[in-house]
Amino acid sequence: MQVHSLPNFSIEPIGNISKSVLDLGLNELHQVVKYVHKLPYGRNSDRSNYNLVLKENKGTCSTKHALLAALCIEQGVQSIKLYTGIYEMDDANTPGIGGVLERFGLRSIPEAHCYLKYKQERYDFTRFCESGHSNLQIIKEENILPNQIGEFKETFHRSYIQNWLQEGELRPFQIDDIWSVREACIQALS
Repeated sequence: MQVHSLPNFSIEPIGNISKSVLDLGLNELHQVVKYVHKLPYGRNSDRSNYNLVLKENKGTCSTKHALLAALCIEQGVQSIKLYTGIYEMDDANTPGIGGVLERFGLRSIPEAHCYLKYKQERYDFTRFCESGHSNLQIIKEENILPNQIGEFKETFHRSYIQNWLQEGELRPFQIDDIWSVREACIQALS
């Protein structure tokens, strides 16, 4: 699966995102996807404002994919959707976090990840690979709108962690403990 598997279309100047990408000289979706993919991974100053990706020249899975999904919405393309999914984050699928997990005696923790879907195929244009193929084993996923990458995504994620803790009987961990481990993992990636 590659960026070329996504439908390509010319960008029309019909919204703020469309105008911003056109100002960068990006005239079609595939160019925008490649541009956004190459931007460094990093949290934006407002984690739920995907418009900051182009201003701050960086983004996370949430902000980068929400920006791309919002562009598709502006352009009237309904077939490319934004999703958030849960996967078991470990050092194998997220190199660089092994030391953090080891420090807390964990092999993995549930992490929420955002990506695009087209014809039931997942497309990840953050850090996984140039082709856009994600090797993550998604456990649970939900179609969301770009404005849901903040509070909704966090609630979805925390709810999953709570169930994961209860089912796995990972005492003495509480949800805030796992959330702190998650934050330390993200810090290790930055």
